[in-house]
Amino acid sequence: MEQFKGQPRLPKFAVPKRYDIRLKPDLTACKFGGSVAVDLDIVADTRFIVLNAAKLSVNAGSVSFTHQDSSKVFKPSKLEIFEEDGILVLEFGEKLPFGLGVLAIFFEGILNDNMKGFYRSTYEHNAEKKNMAVTQFEPVDARRCFPCWDEPAWKATFKITLADVPSELVTLSNMPVVEEKVDGHLKTVSYLESPIMSTYLVAIVVGLFDYVEDHTSDGVKVRVYCQVGKANQGKFALSVAVRTLELYKEYFAVPYSLPKLDMVAIPDFSAEAMENYGLVTYRDAALLFDEQHSAASNKQNVAVAVAHELAHQWFGNLVTMEWWTHLWLNEGFATWVSYLATDNLFPEWQIWTQFLDECTGGLRLDALEESHPIEVEINHADEVDEIFDDISYTKGAFLILMLQSYLGAECFQRSLASYIRKHASSNAKTEDLWAALEEGSGEPVNKLMNSWTQQKGYPVVSVKVKDQKLEFDQTQFLSSGSQGDGQWIVPITLCCGSYNVRKSFLLQTKSRTLDIKEFLDCSISETGSRGSNENNALCSWIKFNVDQTGFYRVKYDEELADKLRNAIENKYLSATDRFGVLDDSFALSMACQQSFASLLTLLGAYREELDFTVLSNLITISYKLARIAADAVPELLDLINQFLIGLLQYSAQKLGWDPKPGESHLDAMLRGEILAALAVFGHDLTINEASRRFHAFLDDRNTALLPADIRKAVYVAVMRRVSTSNRSGYESLLRVYREADLSQEKNRILSSLASCPDPIITLEVLNFLLTSEVRSQDAIMGLHVSSKGRETAWTWLKDNWEHISNTWSSGFLMTCFVTAIVSPFASIEKVKEIDEFFKARPNPSITRTLKQSIERVRINAKWVQSVDSEKNLADVVKELVHRKY
Repeated sequence: MEQFKGQPRLPKFAVPKRYDIRLKPDLTACKFGGSVAVDLDIVADTRFIVLNAAKLSVNAGSVSFTHQDSSKVFKPSKLEIFEEDGILVLEFGEKLPFGLGVLAIFFEGILNDNMKGFYRSTYEHNAEKKNMAVTQFEPVDARRCFPCWDEPAWKATFKITLADVPSELVTLSNMPVVEEKVDGHLKTVSYLESPIMSTYLVAIVVGLFDYVEDHTSDGVKVRVYCQVGKANQGKFALSVAVRTLELYKEYFAVPYSLPKLDMVAIPDFSAEAMENYGLVTYRDAALLFDEQHSAASNKQNVAVAVAHELAHQWFGNLVTMEWWTHLWLNEGFATWVSYLATDNLFPEWQIWTQFLDECTGGLRLDALEESHPIEVEINHADEVDEIFDDISYTKGAFLILMLQSYLGAECFQRSLASYIRKHASSNAKTEDLWAALEEGSGEPVNKLMNSWTQQKGYPVVSVKVKDQKLEFDQTQFLSSGSQGDGQWIVPITLCCGSYNVRKSFLLQTKSRTLDIKEFLDCSISETGSRGSNENNALCSWIKFNVDQTGFYRVKYDEELADKLRNAIENKYLSATDRFGVLDDSFALSMACQQSFASLLTLLGAYREELDFTVLSNLITISYKLARIAADAVPELLDLINQFLIGLLQYSAQKLGWDPKPGESHLDAMLRGEILAALAVFGHDLTINEASRRFHAFLDDRNTALLPADIRKAVYVAVMRRVSTSNRSGYESLLRVYREADLSQEKNRILSSLASCPDPIITLEVLNFLLTSEVRSQDAIMGLHVSSKGRETAWTWLKDNWEHISNTWSSGFLMTCFVTAIVSPFASIEKVKEIDEFFKARPNPSITRTLKQSIERVRINAKWVQSVDSEKNLADVVKELVHRKY
């Protein structure tokens, strides 16, 4: 039996075809019993049946294999569960006959509170605390509910029955109810057999719910379930779901394959949402929208989350990745297409511009030496959680966008529909998608894309002008400043002085030269004749990676960079290109390939910026710059904060504090971000006004002075003035938290509390996160402490690590804890301390994340050292602060 330990995949002796699962959840005792009968095809000589099981008590006497033809019953001579690998090994005294049979197993388990497997979530009804039973099986936790072949490729059909459930409760599964038998206060509910699907998509929910309902034009019943009394909060998501299902039916040229779609808000949920076939589960905050108390950003998050999960009904559920190596096929694609759908439903949100901001996460993570390829080898179930990251999601999505841009939207859509039809109800690998796109386009897609999916990282394309020629050079970009050895086929786009003058080509070698005159002659022949003076004007600036459609950085020589800065000041560049110039410059400064002073000077060109996405990224970058300055040049921090405040004054004055009639969704979101930033940088007028509005809100929760869109900004401002000698703001916010019924409001408060600069209050906040008042998945909202609270947070993490690693055993949440608390440090000495602490406490589910976080600390430390050595930085900062615009 030992031969099966530590193997990444299950052996292929037997193939499951159908599961008949019967579960009996006990919501009072928080446990469950059950049985599974698996139609199994024995396809190789074996005395063993090896499948997955974890945290289950299997009744050895109940296990049997009955062969279909002979009706002979085989009983295992030995049975063992290897918990470390999550496998159940059954050894029989003789070889099992080939062909179909039924494997029967009875088992028991605990409805755990770890938010994985079959678990319990709590809610209040009529002031009484109650339990609901919920499943979360992705990636490898169906084995915690029933013994199964818990890998994506082992697809089967599922017949599910829930027995002895309190009759007043709602019971949901992937398929509609086929039979319900009520016996007194209990009922037994059976569901239609599912289509073929992977185990991680099986779902069950048992609890007390209200719902709202609608139908698509072709009769699919769509419902949103939420806690009793909150049905109205499900209406927006319901509308999005119905419209999105119809949109995807057209886009994929394949109808939704189930008769119903349920979406359920779960109070305790580790991820944001989960695409279970026909029964999608969400955190409350990702599904519910309250017209009065939810912010515009909440509305957008709900729309994107719903569009993402429904995309999976085709891309993931109907066509499933063969193994977790190909996770990006699911997540990268669903991320990309969720923006496609949201843009279709809400074009005024300019969601594709915002997509760039989403993708900075992928660019930042993939610039680490401890990044990983999109297609990453998975050698153990414990490793899977860590690849649910920005590489699989946002880099994957960006590569889809890059490829669609290269092939053309129509060709891409047509090829995609062909891919889905060919692999429907089956599994696919990355190369299957490339084959479909190559066949549909005639382009060498496989060759083009392998360099992007099979190696980690991406290039920085350095550009300089020499003798009327543009010289290009690609090298792997690393935030550490080191030289990587990767090389890519890079889709280069550029425009020269005007968006009408463009050129595009594939950079397939390390270097290339382009004659500017030939480029201009080419553009003239396409757009009509121009005089030589106009030719010169056309080269007033050159922008590469036009509209940021390529997953790479651009490093300009000094002359080209100066011209681009002038183009930004004169408003010649599009919002996407203004975003790109800023983000590339920030990344290069972090890698010590560009000075801190030149980055600050570039920021000065954005003083009249009003685009939401550009300003949102500028604010994120400004937070990071202020933190680095606090470590590197603390004597300049006040001046740098003054400069950053001045940078935001134009947009702050345009937006004001109060919503304007008919203002855009984007302005509503931007106002809160601008005001929060002004508060963080210490703008007294903003903090004073925030305090005035907060006190009005304490007196009247419905006051017009504190609409939902600016509440987080006000809460942050309030916490900036909190200290051990002035606790009233903190205590008032805790009171609001305790009275709030909306999870989005609770999260706004949690994410504001730790911004207090007083380390003693920071410790109180962190301890509060561990109390029963904060749901486990929400604790991560309160981890982003001020720079003055970093050491406090690290000590707290060490003191509470055993409790944290037991409570937040979900790999995703554990990685959030480590990243939030470790990554902000900027000291080489701290690296050794962090490394030693975790070496003594190894945990395979955070191994990669820990390495990445330590690398970030090294990068920060090197950046601090570089900034500290800039001789003219003080002069530049003073000049920027006092410059007249």
